[in-house]
Amino acid sequence: MDFSKLPSILTPDLGLLFWMLLAFLVVFFVLAKYGFPAIVNMVTARKEYIDESLKKAHEATERMEHIKEESEAILQEAREKQAQVLKEAADTREAIINQAQEKAKSEGARLLAEAKAEIEGEKQQAIRDIRAQVAELSVQIAEKVLREKLSSNAEQMQMIDRLLDDVTAAK
Repeated sequence: MDFSKLPSILTPDLGLLFWMLLAFLVVFFVLAKYGFPAIVNMVTARKEYIDESLKKAHEATERMEHIKEESEAILQEAREKQAQVLKEAADTREAIINQAQEKAKSEGARLLAEAKAEIEGEKQQAIRDIRAQVAELSVQIAEKVLREKLSSNAEQMQMIDRLLDDVTAAK
């Protein structure tokens, strides 16, 4: 096959190869000196940022678990207090009933009605106190979580949707 009839782009001469190699080496040297270190630095900085973000997310998860444990303990304490109040109220009611049986039936009925109203009032007050404490804790938890996790509009909308789903599922 005769290569002399082919176009010069397919069979470059030695001078062209020399200048192409020289241009390649100059470009490679400039990239190696200035471009590659900048790229490596950017990748390293991005890696550090991602690692730090993961660490913060892990810390936030641990804090959420701790807050959840604290809220469970508070709820358990509130239930125990409620049971104690109900027990005390039941003891009071029994005493009132026994005393009322010794007196006239009309006096006993009146005392029983007052005791039930008092029990209901204490129960309602305890429920209001528990709800207030739970609401305050929920707001504090939500505030801390939202400050750390909601840095973009998309994350905010995801969090709102998830909270609304939780609220509707709880009712």
